[in-house]
Parts: sequence; C-alpha cells; structure tokens
Amino acid sequence: MQSTWEEAHSTALRELVEKGVPFSEVARALNERFGTAYSRNAAIGRARRMGLSVPERAGPAGPFPAARKPDARRILGKRARNLLEPVAKLATLERAAVLQLRCVAITPRHLALVDLEADDCRYPYGGDAEGEPITFCGHPRRDGSSYCPSHFHLTSAPELLEKRQPAKTPLRLVEAA
Repeated sequence: MQSTWEEAHSTALRELVEKGVPFSEVARALNERFGTAYSRNAAIGRARRMGLSVPERAGPAGPFPAARKPDARRILGKRARNLLEPVAKLATLERAAVLQLRCVAITPRHLALVDLEADDCRYPYGGDAEGEPITFCGHPRRDGSSYCPSHFHLTSAPELLEKRQPAKTPLRLVEAA
C-alpha cells in the first residue's frame, strides 16, 4: 500500500513517537517543520501503519472504564424520595362522543374481504370492538367508485360532487398526421 507521507515525515514521526510526545504535539511539530497539514488522527494512523507503539486509550482499569456497581442505598433513597413527592396528575382527556353515521337504506351482505368480487362494494362494517370481524357491503359498486351508489352518496358530499365533475369540452382535430 502506497503512502502519501514522505520518508522524511515518517522518520520525524518515528523519532517523536519514540520520545513519547503526544500525537497532537507530533502533528503540530510535523506541520511546523515541513509546512504540512497533518491532523492528530493522521499521525496516529500513520504510526499504526508503521507498526509503532501507539498507546491505547486507557482508563484506570484498561482500555474501557469499569462499569460502576449499583449502590443499593442510593437507589433505595431515590425511590423513597420519589414516593414522598406527589405525582402530578396527568390531564385526562374527555372521550369524544361516538360518531353516528347516517343510515343507508341498504342491507349489507357482510362479506369477508376474500369473498368480495371485483365489482362488489367495499364499504366496511364492524371492527369497532376488540376482536370484532370487519365485513363489507358486497352489493354491486358504482362505476368509478369502490362503493355501491348508496354508500358512495353516504361518504361523498353531494354539493362537492357537482364541483368535481370535469367540464364537457368538445375536442377538435387541429392537425392530421
């Protein structure tokens, strides 16, 4: 593997590391001496690649600090203080009134999703209570909708429906091929 470090730089690095100079000062000395821009991490990386002894990041017990043992007295004291302090009550939210949908003059077939055909209404029923199955209307659906005409009008605002209709504009041939 080819290095971008010149031989003179590597030699100076070796001398400074052998003297025990910290890598931040090694990088600063190399930059002053050779007019380079080596960082502390670049000096550490080059020293490792050269096989020089690089000191481990060591704490008092080795490379990683030892985990503190939990102090039972401190934990119990903290728990006791927490029990003595009154707990602020969380703001309770009022349950919203159950939304009553408009009734549709249609009796659903209550089909499972797997039993629906391509042209069946997919208006869902049930599933409100835990474990209650969800069934679907199953009547023939309206063209351009997933619902039958009754459920389509139930879920669509009729006043917006007229506004959404595209304008009927006659097309004319401008140029023939």
